[in-house]
Amino acid sequence: MPDENAQQDPQQNRYSRQARFPHIGEQGQQKIGASTVLLIGCGALGSVIADSLVRAGVGTLRLVDRDFLELSNLQRQTLFDEDDVAGGLPKSIAAANRLAKINSNVKIEPLVMDVDSGNIASLVEGVDLILDGSDNFEVRFLINDASVKWNIPWIYGGCLGADGQAMVVLPGETACLNCLMIDGPPVPGTTPTCDSFGILAPIINVIGSFQVMEALKILSGNGEAINRTLNVFEMWTNDFRQLDISALRTSVDCPTCSQQQFKWLSGDCESQSAVLCGRNAVQISPQKSAAAAVSLDDLAKRLQRAGRVEVNKFLLRFFVDEFTLTVFPDGRAIISGTDELATAKKIYAQYIGS
Repeated sequence: MPDENAQQDPQQNRYSRQARFPHIGEQGQQKIGASTVLLIGCGALGSVIADSLVRAGVGTLRLVDRDFLELSNLQRQTLFDEDDVAGGLPKSIAAANRLAKINSNVKIEPLVMDVDSGNIASLVEGVDLILDGSDNFEVRFLINDASVKWNIPWIYGGCLGADGQAMVVLPGETACLNCLMIDGPPVPGTTPTCDSFGILAPIINVIGSFQVMEALKILSGNGEAINRTLNVFEMWTNDFRQLDISALRTSVDCPTCSQQQFKWLSGDCESQSAVLCGRNAVQISPQKSAAAAVSLDDLAKRLQRAGRVEVNKFLLRFFVDEFTLTVFPDGRAIISGTDELATAKKIYAQYIGS
């Protein structure tokens, strides 16, 4: 007898096991293939999410990340290897290169940028879903504002140590992130970070996989199956909790959901610098009024007199004393070798400009 799979279209065969799941089927698979997803962050969670979505056959995956690769990333960022680190590429570019080899039929849109109030509107344009692979609450509150304003579902995920949390935000149906954290994000310095507390890879896979499962429910049109709780995983102590947060939509006067105030989108809450989790590094961004394209080649010529310089079309890396400055074409820089904002700003002003 002829092989049944051999008679199928190659792309249908690629997703056949997924489409045979009765709640997805061929119709659900077609919806997944027609969808556009925005993934913000290509690090630990982003690696798990991007890999799984591309293998599942999402139509277009827009990847946004501000950072570049370091050896310490490989402990938990499964899309990358030592060659990627040695190549000095930004994460979104290295991720896109790998993902294209996994599934060449998925359209990958890699973007090297810091998500902020000035660009998020263009990033969410035309997307069906936003997935959180970021490492800070400022970006998450910005995503939350965009989600509610433009009625785009998003899936939050966060990890620290061996613990993680995840929840789905369906605008107009479920509580949003601001409902959950009515006083806003934690004040910097008041909570543990990856630097101070560490992080174990298995929790990344748990939270990322949870996010992808919920994404497949949404993208395939299975709204009734979407998880509507806050899910807390504490893997070291073997504890898993699902917290009913549905009452928050009516019990708190949420500035985002109830009052339709989008202060993160307005830029009122936006900072211009950030300590990067788990990195001993600080990101410095120019003020919006001063932001302009930087010629990396011209900057390389200027900096060669002061230290060692490596440059490609995506970034410039400058080594001086115990610091490494990684500069991007938008003027943004990551200063490695310190977690002190004042020191990072001094180094940036000294070599890049104020």
